[in-house]
Amino acid sequence: MTNSGPAAAPSAATDKKPGTTWQIVAWSLWDWGGAAFNAVMTTFIFTALYLTGDDFGGADKATATLAFAMSISGFAIAALAPVAGQRTDHSGRRKLWLGINTLIVVVLTAACFFVQPHESYLLFGAMLIAAGHVFFEIAGVNYNAMLLQISTKKTIGRISGFGWAAGYLGGIVALLIVYFALIKPEVGVFGITSADGMTYRAVAVFSALWILVFSIPVMFAIPESKPDPDMPKVGFLQSYKELYWTIRLLWKADRHTVYFLISSAIFRDGLAAIFTFGAVLAVGSFGFKTGDVLIFAIAGNVVAAIGALSAGFFDDKFGPKNVIVVSLLGLLVSGGALLFLDGKNAFWVFGLILCLFVGPAQSSSRTFMGRLAPEGQEGELFGLYATTGRAVSFLAPQLFGYSILIFGAQRWGIIGILAVLLVGLVLLLPVKAPPHGKAA
Repeated sequence: MTNSGPAAAPSAATDKKPGTTWQIVAWSLWDWGGAAFNAVMTTFIFTALYLTGDDFGGADKATATLAFAMSISGFAIAALAPVAGQRTDHSGRRKLWLGINTLIVVVLTAACFFVQPHESYLLFGAMLIAAGHVFFEIAGVNYNAMLLQISTKKTIGRISGFGWAAGYLGGIVALLIVYFALIKPEVGVFGITSADGMTYRAVAVFSALWILVFSIPVMFAIPESKPDPDMPKVGFLQSYKELYWTIRLLWKADRHTVYFLISSAIFRDGLAAIFTFGAVLAVGSFGFKTGDVLIFAIAGNVVAAIGALSAGFFDDKFGPKNVIVVSLLGLLVSGGALLFLDGKNAFWVFGLILCLFVGPAQSSSRTFMGRLAPEGQEGELFGLYATTGRAVSFLAPQLFGYSILIFGAQRWGIIGILAVLLVGLVLLLPVKAPPHGKAA
């Protein structure tokens, strides 16, 4: 978008030819493959069990180093994501840059094999994970924008939910393979043992191959996006000027899109905090052991996948805003119950209820953005979606920590997460819902 005219009216509501079954499956397989980076590398296995361990100078130092590296990656994503989406919208190279950024993630993930269990490799490992996170998020901007190429206003909810479900299920399968093939046995496949950290270094190679293999189908199934012939080619720095005018004109022409970007940034930070601190709370406040956490992670991913898949149908029927509101209310109630209940059984019941509502909230947030995005600006808007999410990514972690300091126990950190979800919900309520289903 340039400063030469008014912002385009949201024309993504225009019904078009839906994607084929193969295109939808191929698109979802990218999410299935990307779960190896999210679930295996950055959440449950490589960073949690290896990079932040005693071999890297102690948990406190290793965790602090990783957190610092990830904070830098957050700034990089915030600065680069909207411009990257804008430039691919204009050039008609969405699929090309999805492939390039995914390949970079594969290379960085594979390079984690060279992170040996010694303190001198800590910074190297943290930088690889952080850089991989940057390129994964930028690839996700193009991936999310591609959703509008294979869906209509009547099907976007179901297809988005199918993609989220594929991501959850892919994480489960990858975790199970890694656990039974490499981590649990004393001698894993190909004779791999824990000596010299080889178990976890092999996990990095497996994850890289997993991402690579399942990212290939989308490159063949979905055609490249069309370039915008009315948009002049501009330099990288000039793109930021164009971005400024996009935001300014968007505020004048469709202010509810800006309102949604703000509200979703806040409640999505709360959703992320549930995954970040869920395992910590399970161990520290509800008596879970390491094996219990892995089993719960698998069960939670299954439940979240079911929630995301089923919510897609409700999204298309009742609209994404209604799904998000109900999901956030469910999260507030189930999270509030965990403040006053004790023991593993309580966490199993209400923790799984939390997972059930997380999937729909994530999926419908994406479809909400997709329904609002003007045609030809999908990548740019999803780039802003990624950026706003990063802009407040400090909020839930800080309130989690402050709540613990104020009330004196880890369990009360839940209050901080619930506060973020509640604020996001309150800010969402006045946002005008986009068209859906037959009304689109």
